[in-house]
Amino acid sequence: MGGEPIPDPFADQPDWAPRPPRPIVPAPAAGRNDLRGRRVVVGLPGLGWRTDLRADETVVQGSRSYVPVIVEQDWYRAETEQIEVFAPLVPAERVWLEMVGPASSDRPSRTDVLSRLVSLDAPARRDPVPVVDADALVGRRVVEVSDGVERRDLRAVTDMHTSSDGDICVRVATEMDWYRWAWTGQPPKTLEVPVHLLWIE
Repeated sequence: MGGEPIPDPFADQPDWAPRPPRPIVPAPAAGRNDLRGRRVVVGLPGLGWRTDLRADETVVQGSRSYVPVIVEQDWYRAETEQIEVFAPLVPAERVWLEMVGPASSDRPSRTDVLSRLVSLDAPARRDPVPVVDADALVGRRVVEVSDGVERRDLRAVTDMHTSSDGDICVRVATEMDWYRWAWTGQPPKTLEVPVHLLWIE
């Protein structure tokens, strides 16, 4: 410890804010063999995209490859209760895998409409947004970043509120508990997280 200064983990960041989590970067699913249980986006270039879906292993019929795609709630229920659920077969070229991209040192500025325009050729990269900059939070996918560690697969259960300690917080639950709430009616176990540690995924 020879008197060297301790590095500031918040250097180059506004005030005391931690670094944002890594973005979600869609990648074509065609030709991949590791799709089971992975989060995917489906759609048609120029038309639109559907998210909050999970994939199963690729199926080949004739000369075409298809990906069984399951609504995320049904996927969690099937995995938990070991039941069969309906999974439509989507042509592999219409499926993109949600990948966690590399960390970015600079957060994109989204102050005007033109900076938010995207191409309709493929699903857009999703950069994280601090929860303090979002309007409605309930049900949104969030990432907790604490001590440089990203905790994903969380859903916001409340909007921002003041905790009993006077901190501004959001209650979150694991996605499994969030979806189980829908099919059992049993409220999820939640954790109160300070807003400066949470980002919309």
